[in-house]
Parts: sequence; C-alpha cells; structure tokens
Amino acid sequence: VAKGRVVVGFAGGVADALTLLELLEAKLDAYPGNVRRAAVELAREWRTDRILRRLEAMLLVGDRESLLMVSGNGDVIEPDDGVAAIGSGGSYALAAARSLVRHTELGAEDVVREALVVASEICIYTNDRINVVSLP
Repeated sequence: VAKGRVVVGFAGGVADALTLLELLEAKLDAYPGNVRRAAVELAREWRTDRILRRLEAMLLVGDRESLLMVSGNGDVIEPDDGVAAIGSGGSYALAAARSLVRHTELGAEDVVREALVVASEICIYTNDRINVVSLP
C-alpha cells in the first residue's frame, strides 16, 4: 500500500477489511507520509459513518516508523514495544512474539513466522500457512 511504503494486515470479515483497506489507501493519499494521521482519520470516519460503523474487522497498519492497530471503535493503538497482533489467535501470537523479541536474536520476519506457528498450534482458527510480507 502507498507505493510499497505501508504494510496492512487485517482480521475479521474479508469484504469488510477490503472496504477499509480502500478507505485507508484514500487517507494515505490525502496525508502522504503520515500513517498516524491517515489511521486516525480512518478510525474517525469508521466510527462515525452509519454504514461503515457496521464493518467487522481490525487493521494492523505499519510503516518504517510506526505500527498501529485500528478498530471500528475509534481506537488507534500504537504498542510500546513495536509488537502487535490481531485476530482469533492474536493473543497467542503476541505472547510468543514478545518472548522471541526479548530472548532471541531473530529478525522481524522470523519472529512473525514463529509466533504465528505457535498461535496456530494453540488456536484452531489460526492456520499454519503463513505468508510474511515486509517493507523493502
């Protein structure tokens, strides 16, 4: 997204998430280089619009400077430790990722992959077919 400068992940309904992704892309075009502002504006519109309010999804939005969780409740949360997870297995993946970051020298892609494997072993709704996308 944003010419390869922003990575977005989602949890929830695919159609809802893709609708939100389109809105996020428009916000990123309106606020180029400012992911935080684009995320806040998306959350504001998502929360206040009568139709968008019904969309059931969560987004993880990241660039080289920030990682943000965006929800339909109007929340835009930036984790203190740079580690975030969403979805049914998100709590398991988050715990595993934090442990790996603190106690290993793994790179970000390997932390993501291993944390998702752990989550898939615990949560029946999380699969182990993992495709990790990273910024260049």
